[in-house]
Amino acid sequence: MNIMISYAPFWRTLKMRGETTYSLITKHNISSATIDRMKKGGGISTAKIEDFCRILDCRVEDIIEYIK
Repeated sequence: MNIMISYAPFWRTLKMRGETTYSLITKHNISSATIDRMKKGGGISTAKIEDFCRILDCRVEDIIEYIK
């Protein structure tokens, strides 16, 4: 059984909000390592998901989705 969390909603939400990974890093102090982990499908903390929801004014579902 493969369990996977996808960040596809995050990339769509980021674009819709007019933000970039550069602005997240420089303006919002998100580490480049976090962005890199997400690009590679790695895990991030719930605190980081909360940060993204605050920055992008969105819900958790706009950041991650569960795929069986």
